[in-house]
Amino acid sequence: MTIRLLIADSHPILLNGLENLFAEIPDIQVVGRCLDGGTTLEKVRALLPDILLLDIRMPVKNGIEVAREMQYENLPTRVVVLTAELDENQLLDAIRAGVQGIILKEMDPNLFIQCIRKVYSGEQWLERGSTKLALVKMLRMEASTRELVEHLTPREIELVKMVAQGFQNKSIAAQLFISEGTVKSHLHKVYEKLNLHGRLSLLRYAQQKGLV
Repeated sequence: MTIRLLIADSHPILLNGLENLFAEIPDIQVVGRCLDGGTTLEKVRALLPDILLLDIRMPVKNGIEVAREMQYENLPTRVVVLTAELDENQLLDAIRAGVQGIILKEMDPNLFIQCIRKVYSGEQWLERGSTKLALVKMLRMEASTRELVEHLTPREIELVKMVAQGFQNKSIAAQLFISEGTVKSHLHKVYEKLNLHGRLSLLRYAQQKGLV
């Protein structure tokens, strides 16, 4: 069966190279090409390709935004993200957005073909250890958040995450439009509920749970 592929990248030279690469592969048919995220979404909706090969850094809408909208609309097209570098936060966002494959632009062209075929078959393509570590971190963070929900209120969880990010009480109070006294009161309850002994213990707890 032929794999219907849509390719999206803001660089025409790279688009040409990808199109030429897949033109030589009998089981892969390029059904369209896009230079920005907005056009990409329109073509995915219209063509419903099997696979979208999508650059993370796109004008109008970036690759993560495109993947999120596709996930929200429950579009059947599987997404492979194309990137020049592995940024952990982008990888976490991509995985959360339902991306099934992540491949570096510097990879051997044969790996692009293998990746497309593997994702088409329903598998994931996470070809680097750091990508897998990002997935592990995401799962750990989500498990930790579920654990916090069992013990803390939504406002207390918000405070824990802000403390983990290095915000001081004054800054937390300003951002949440509450007094510093209220921040201290919330944190005192957090320490009691989690059996911690102050801010340093909370920071260590957040690091152990993958919240930072």
